[in-house]
Order: sequence, then C-alpha cells, then structure tokens
Amino acid sequence: MDVSHGAQFARMLVETFDAMTREVIEELTAAGHAGLTVSNELAMEAIDDGAGTAASLARRLGVSRQAAAKTITTLEGLGYVERAADTDDARRKSLRITTRGREAIAIGSSAFERIRVRWESAVGADRAAETEEALRTLRDDIAGS
Repeated sequence: MDVSHGAQFARMLVETFDAMTREVIEELTAAGHAGLTVSNELAMEAIDDGAGTAASLARRLGVSRQAAAKTITTLEGLGYVERAADTDDARRKSLRITTRGREAIAIGSSAFERIRVRWESAVGADRAAETEEALRTLRDDIAGS
C-alpha cells in the first residue's frame, strides 16, 4: 500500500521537529541543563511571556490544567520556575522564571535561532520566508477546521 503524500508530509514535519529539538536538547545538556525537554522550554517561554498561572499555562500550551500543573511541578523541582502568592488573589499562585530558567530559555532560544539561520542560509531568505508563511497558513487552516 502506498503512503499518502499527506502522511509523508506529516512525517517530514515530525522528523524535522525531532531533529531540531534533539540539537537544542544536546546544547542545553552541554550547558548544564540536563533533564530539560523542549516541552519544558516552551512552557518556560509561555510563563515568561505572561502565562503566570497553571490555568493560563494550560490554555497557552493547549493542554489540560493537570498536565500544566505537572509541568510546573517538574520545572519547579529542576529550579527553573518558582511559585509565589499572587498579589491579586492569595488563593492563587503566580509563576516566575528563576535566573536558572532564564539562562535555559536564552540557550534554547539561541539554539533554535541558529538552526533557523542555518536553514535560511541553505535555502535562501526568500524561500525560507515563503516556507514559513506557507506553514503559518497550514497551521491556521488546520486550527480553524
């Protein structure tokens, strides 16, 4: 049975993402951040960008509140995130990225950017921009379905 072009395309996207994340994780590990996953890195970026509670992190990541809480607990245990009493609601805990977390975010972001720049150099700026726009269109089309 022949594999559909759609399935091949999806596999190529997954394989590309896996290769990118492997490289980023290797760099994080080499810099002393062993045990950190790309999911953790993306969660920290979301927290740093304003997802200051478990509920808002869950919404931002598109996961259950329980999954977000588990991620927060992991990040807190690794020293990347701290919880503090919310100034507006004492029943709620606000999330903050620690200095160690900011270092990991910087390393991960820098590694992803180097991968992107390397890819742009290989295919050219125009083609890279067109590909990114096509992927945004695909994402938005699928999300809108």
